[in-house]
Amino acid sequence: MRRADWSRDREALRAIRECVFVREQSVPAELEWDGGDECAIHLLAVDADGESIGTARLLPSGQIGRMAVLPEWRRRGVGSALLEATLAIANEPGQPAPFLNAQTAVIDFYQRQGFVPEGGEFMEAGIPHRRMVLTR
Repeated sequence: MRRADWSRDREALRAIRECVFVREQSVPAELEWDGGDECAIHLLAVDADGESIGTARLLPSGQIGRMAVLPEWRRRGVGSALLEATLAIANEPGQPAPFLNAQTAVIDFYQRQGFVPEGGEFMEAGIPHRRMVLTR
């Protein structure tokens, strides 16, 4: 796990998100590439060989998003490690309170990490989501 630099690591970050969001989940490319990447803090998970396997970003607003793990690496702790590393940055002095918009299919994952749903379900990129805030 490492903090990524958008200008240096853009291709690796984009490749993971293209695989997970655009191809697997059918998110339109124009929604995935929302213009927020240049001002965001990015994290990149890599395997033992240095291959990129997951990503997350933290926007200046405190929003955690674009958490994506390649299919063959899911349920192996990569997502938890990404979220933990992102929260470590989000909890630094001067950072706004972290929140996220979770796909409803993975709400349980975020609840195990201390997030609670807030408000009702809404659609984002054709996928049902709920806003979640950190309780700890």
